[in-house]
Amino acid sequence: MLYMVIERFKNRDAKAVYRRFRESGRMMPDGLGYVASWVETSHDRCFQVMECDDEALLHRWADNWRDLVDFEFVPVFTGVEMAETMR
Repeated sequence: MLYMVIERFKNRDAKAVYRRFRESGRMMPDGLGYVASWVETSHDRCFQVMECDDEALLHRWADNWRDLVDFEFVPVFTGVEMAETMR
């Protein structure tokens, strides 16, 4: 399953997030896959696509970052998957 992860940097402090990322990596549990990410030009939010079979893995991953980031997890389909579903 794919998830759009919307991250809101607390106190608009993207530097703290990227500092931890440089030091520790993504800190993802086994079974959670990173697909791609984009950061808002204002540096307030990051949009990531993640993949996993169990949403609990997203929450375990987010626990490593909750002091710096507020999260929203949105299950999504690709456009191709949606088109097939609508047939």
